[in-house]
Amino acid sequence: MSDNKIQTGSLVLYKIRPAIVEGVGEKFEIRFEDGRTKRVRQKDIKLLHPGPVKDFSELAEPPGNLEEAWELLEGEETTLPELAELIYGEYSPASAWATWRLLDEGLYFEGSLQSIRGRSAAAVRELQEARERKAREAREQAEFLERLQRGELLDGDRERLAEVERLALGQGNRSRILASLKLPETPESAHALLIRTGYWPEEYNPWPRRQGAILESPDLPVPALPEEQRRDLTHLASWAIDDEGNTDPDDAISLDGERLWVHVADVAALVRPDSHLDLAARERGANLYLPETTVTMLPPALTEELGLGLKEVSPALSFGFRLNERVELEEIEIVPSWVRVTRIRYDQAEQRLEEDAFRALHAITERYRAARHLRNAAVIDLPEVSVKVVDGEVRIRALPRLAARQMVTDAMLMAGEAAARYAMQHEIPIPYAVQPEPQEIRQPASMAEAYAYRRLFKPSNAALTPDCHFGLGLECYARTTSPLRRYVDLLVHQQLRTQVTGGSPLGREQIGERMSAASAMSGVIRRAERLSNLHWKLIWLKRQPQWQGEGRIVALEDRKAVVIIPQLALEIRIRRSDDMQLDQVVALGVQEVDIPAQRAYFRRL
Repeated sequence: MSDNKIQTGSLVLYKIRPAIVEGVGEKFEIRFEDGRTKRVRQKDIKLLHPGPVKDFSELAEPPGNLEEAWELLEGEETTLPELAELIYGEYSPASAWATWRLLDEGLYFEGSLQSIRGRSAAAVRELQEARERKAREAREQAEFLERLQRGELLDGDRERLAEVERLALGQGNRSRILASLKLPETPESAHALLIRTGYWPEEYNPWPRRQGAILESPDLPVPALPEEQRRDLTHLASWAIDDEGNTDPDDAISLDGERLWVHVADVAALVRPDSHLDLAARERGANLYLPETTVTMLPPALTEELGLGLKEVSPALSFGFRLNERVELEEIEIVPSWVRVTRIRYDQAEQRLEEDAFRALHAITERYRAARHLRNAAVIDLPEVSVKVVDGEVRIRALPRLAARQMVTDAMLMAGEAAARYAMQHEIPIPYAVQPEPQEIRQPASMAEAYAYRRLFKPSNAALTPDCHFGLGLECYARTTSPLRRYVDLLVHQQLRTQVTGGSPLGREQIGERMSAASAMSGVIRRAERLSNLHWKLIWLKRQPQWQGEGRIVALEDRKAVVIIPQLALEIRIRRSDDMQLDQVVALGVQEVDIPAQRAYFRRL
């Protein structure tokens, strides 16, 4: 079987294909079974039989005795011609090709053409079992894929789909199952398959996990409130005004003559820098408010201990100040306090605005708001809704524009400005909230104008250096009034509280590191909440296939019109027509809802 025996008519092996030599020269011309020819170098072919072979029909496998030959050869070495004679009784082109296929199969024999060894009985059994197992697995995989295409699942199939779930949750990049089904290996495609097979119910919300949000509240012990001096402000009527169903009241307001007090849950009294509670809150960044649940950044037991109005008397960090004739904050004071808080809803406060105490509060906040507007504070009036899931039912409720809500908002902004000014005066490093001025200042008078104006704004950011917050119309500002719910607010409280109780606040570098960690997680929280709200709005629409309603055109693109559906606070796009105008109201009907793609399609009625 040396290479010098290769001649015209020889049977050779090119890679793993048989070929007949048709010409010998500097290169060998070979012909394959399908009739194609190829010119190759001598080193690229191996001799199976010197021939002559005229046609591939001559290579039909002759009768032989494989088992007997294998048993005789077990543990011994031989060559291809010898093995062909041993199995088939002759060394012919047909027996040479049949012997090569046995060697290539690798079950009974292994090695090369010049050195073939018979495998041991144990090795053959092991290979047979492995091949049977592989064949069985291939059959089971094929049956599994057929079930997936039919949208069916057996109990054992759920474990197989774990790889698809990882892709759907953004925890992997590839899926052999999707590839086998010739589906795109994308989270959207994986999500659709999991719904189609029933692995996930259609209502399942994957968006928080896909964004990387932590979905468990911390389970940590809550320390006792330390014994310390506190200002007694329990004689002041104080109100925590919130939406219905609020479970973490962390701010309240009261009036002492012309002096306004904003009381905030004294979270920093129990959550000290770098404590276990602090690290848990920093890791989460903020409470995660989903329509179906809430994941808190601090243990729920801490809210029960510190939430304003949850007990007869509550500990607070109180921000006191008054507005002078120039509508500037003065006489700023920050003190640990005791307060007696009454909890009421916004709609209840709205009905009490004509009462003396509420009327005075409203007058102060209106003066403050007017001053902000003179500094071009942005008024962007776009629809807002609350989305809740209660016992599987999706409830979408419009948030009305209440004067009481605006009153509380302005009181909280005053406290944030007071905190910022106090920190600046005492050179305390804190995270300031800043926002640059947009390229163009507008006063939107319609929904379309408000939509366009909002697109001009850059996001608000946290910074160690105080600067203006254009959107709020404030020269300086720090988020201060939600330390139970936002880590940045807690960080401000830790710094201010340390200062007013005689301690040493953290330095700029330490605050900067904490700000960076909180900012990264706050982005995760915002995306998870936004995408989850959209998910449940689409679930609501999917359950109402005959829905009809109104939308308002807020932007006109080349081929599409951007429409906001106020009932759902939902932004959609429909085909543009020549008669469309900004702020035009259009009648719409839902056409299709794609949950995995987070898209809804509407037709104009």
